[in-house]
Amino acid sequence: MPSPSLENHCRKGFTLLAVLALALAPAAHAQVTVSNVRAAQRPGTNLVDIDYDVSGTPLPLKVTLQVSADDGSTFGVPATSLSGAVGFPVTPGPNLRLTWDAGTDWGGQFSERVRCMIAADDGPMPEGFALIPAGSFSMGDAHSASGGGYSDELPVHMVQVSAFLMAKYEVTKALWDEVRTWGASHGYPELPPGGGKAATHPVHSINWWAMLQWCNARSQKDGLTPCYYTDAAQTLVFKTGFNNLDDTMVKWSANGYRLPTEAEWEKAARGGLSGKRFPWGDTINHTFANYYSYGNYSYEAPQNQGHHPAYATGDTPYTSPVGSFAGNGYGLYDMAGNLWERCWDWYSSSYYASSPGSNPRGAAEGTYRVVRGGFWDVVAFGCRVSLRDQDLLGYSNYDMGFRPARSYGP
Repeated sequence: MPSPSLENHCRKGFTLLAVLALALAPAAHAQVTVSNVRAAQRPGTNLVDIDYDVSGTPLPLKVTLQVSADDGSTFGVPATSLSGAVGFPVTPGPNLRLTWDAGTDWGGQFSERVRCMIAADDGPMPEGFALIPAGSFSMGDAHSASGGGYSDELPVHMVQVSAFLMAKYEVTKALWDEVRTWGASHGYPELPPGGGKAATHPVHSINWWAMLQWCNARSQKDGLTPCYYTDAAQTLVFKTGFNNLDDTMVKWSANGYRLPTEAEWEKAARGGLSGKRFPWGDTINHTFANYYSYGNYSYEAPQNQGHHPAYATGDTPYTSPVGSFAGNGYGLYDMAGNLWERCWDWYSSSYYASSPGSNPRGAAEGTYRVVRGGFWDVVAFGCRVSLRDQDLLGYSNYDMGFRPARSYGP
């Protein structure tokens, strides 16, 4: 008499174990709950459909399956032939389904004590980075009808952005120096010294090309795949020179460091809020950011005019140490004021009228690259999250810094 098959066992009552899986959503530190786990074998096959619900976060998760043949004492049953809502990324929600090909992994085996364990985890975040969840947001100036911003901030349009990682802080002088020192002996001889008031202050006086080369150097230093190359085939890492890079020379799926796109920057700066002027809301003063208070805007709370009093010596203003003010909803600091921040995109004043609705990367060509966020000598108007500015690639001065992004993988 043949051995009972998994199919026969499942028809007798395939048992399973629903578990609570804990994960930390980077911004809210929410509890992620896996619940309502249920399994059924497809008639006439050795495929097992396992349905489950995940709640507690909108962030993409990594889902894993473990199978036990002894009521959950051990989970040693091989379960690698999987498809559907498993692995990374899985968007949380109800009625998710993964399929286990038990015939391939466990053919000819039988147990009346089979249990399944589903776990969902966002995984550890790289130090100093926050996960920006995938999703749509309204990009542009939502206050144009009431005396808002410039015409290049219009029309307001919905943009879908994939999940990505964003540095919590602007690159500090100390971090710049650390990577620059490493790069000097690893094929990056042209990284400039940059400027910075102190080690914990953001680095400045760096041009656009040097920022890209530094990102590549940091990627290789950390054992990651560089993002920038000198050719469309992406065979030669961009380490020196002043190449006119375009989108084809960027390995967008690489796990290394890169400049954020303009859309990524604005989504990150908004911190999950919609239609607000600033990363934290609709008003600004020196308790929120390092900027120049002009006192002539309805959305500027009353205070003494001029530069931030904590970051000026006499008539000489300067940057504040990174993280001196509260973070936004995603845990990002200094997204308004302190230093302008470089983005990847070519600047075009009319780009919003034809911008793609999913992961836009700027105009196809141009003379200037986008900068965002304002700096310590800009007024409140210039610190708005929708404000767009631009500079030449070779521009490097005391008002310009950057923070890297990373594509998000498992």
